[in-house]
Amino acid sequence: MTTASRSEQSPLPVRAPDVEQAADRLGATVRRTPLEHSERLSALAGADVWLKREDLQPVRSYKLRGAHLFLDSLDAVQREAGVVAASAGNHAQGVALACRTLGVSGRIYVPSTTPRQKRERITSIGGDLVELVLIGDTFDDAAEAAADDAERTGAVQVPPFDHPTIMAGQGTVALEAAEQLREEHGRELGTMVLPVGGGGLLGGCGAWLRERCPSTRIVGVEPAGAVSMAAAVRAGRPVALHEMDRFVDGAAVRRVGAGPLRMVQAIGPELVAVDEGAVCTQMLELYQVEGIIAEPAGALAATAVATGVIEGLARADEDGGDVVVVVSGGNNDVSRYTEVVERSLVHEGLKHYFLVTFPQEPGALRRFLDRVLGPDDDIVLFDYIKRNNREEGPALVGLEIGHREDLEPLMARMAASNMEIERIDPHDPIYRYLT
Repeated sequence: MTTASRSEQSPLPVRAPDVEQAADRLGATVRRTPLEHSERLSALAGADVWLKREDLQPVRSYKLRGAHLFLDSLDAVQREAGVVAASAGNHAQGVALACRTLGVSGRIYVPSTTPRQKRERITSIGGDLVELVLIGDTFDDAAEAAADDAERTGAVQVPPFDHPTIMAGQGTVALEAAEQLREEHGRELGTMVLPVGGGGLLGGCGAWLRERCPSTRIVGVEPAGAVSMAAAVRAGRPVALHEMDRFVDGAAVRRVGAGPLRMVQAIGPELVAVDEGAVCTQMLELYQVEGIIAEPAGALAATAVATGVIEGLARADEDGGDVVVVVSGGNNDVSRYTEVVERSLVHEGLKHYFLVTFPQEPGALRRFLDRVLGPDDDIVLFDYIKRNNREEGPALVGLEIGHREDLEPLMARMAASNMEIERIDPHDPIYRYLT
């Protein structure tokens, strides 16, 4: 069945007028976040690239748009019953602020893996009106608990993405960006690049763009370890991923919503995936160059532009439109930066791990240093325990090299050293204990 025939058979969950009504209703509740030109990404893409700074919302993500609109739409009886929500962190903060602003009590379920910074922000934002409940390891665990709570207590469940009102609220990001580009900069929107988790942002923005800016190219970006939307599109229905990398926690959703999938089937966006290591590199670039603290999900769209996985962006200017990249969130725990730097170095080919078998005799380490290491190579990890009952023993050695092209000479020196050295493949499961 074609996209057109599907659209004709059933109404879409969200249309452009819904997004426009949402923008009017939200009014001054949400911040009209800046649209900033990125010289760095523009140079990489060969087109003018603008960053839509949703990380500057009061809750540091776009999630406030849908959450506030949803709670504001409840009647008096529903508000009295209170709300429950499940979230990996950002939706929870949006719900918490909406609860406090509108005087609605709520319980919010988050996975135990949610970064501490996000958990503390939820309780701080919600105050006495919000109870935070940690449960399970994934968003899906939290979602199941929230659904059980709603059924048991009669509270209203606030979906993070799979609801027309939520999608309409998130869709105001596209409406706002297009208006800003035209009114503030005299430019037209040619391509919009959006991060994809459960699909609410993509569904809402796509609904407005397809009707109001039909020539706009829409690109959704998923983390390579959690391509739930691409899997759903292939299957024609939401499907659960059997394996999932949870690092990009704001977009690591095991199963997308039926409503967002319906929108994606109708609007036909391009879907691309980016490696988690590349996301880490982009987080560091955003911080060091643009001064933006982006969480992993917040850096997804920028990563796709920086790495060149979106083909044809250099033609955007020629076609009469610029590129807008949504920086969707800035709730990153500073304690995660050690892992971010590590993953980035591994992805860039600058950090490598080896198992080196050393004879238990004086001078063994010195021979390794003299014969193997180059002038720009640095030992960043050395884990060895001397065993008196053996003639030799392995050591785990981490090396950081100056340039990616230095690896081949390093490997050649290892081969010529006559030492027993085994490189640990970055795809080996043991790597998760090192990064």
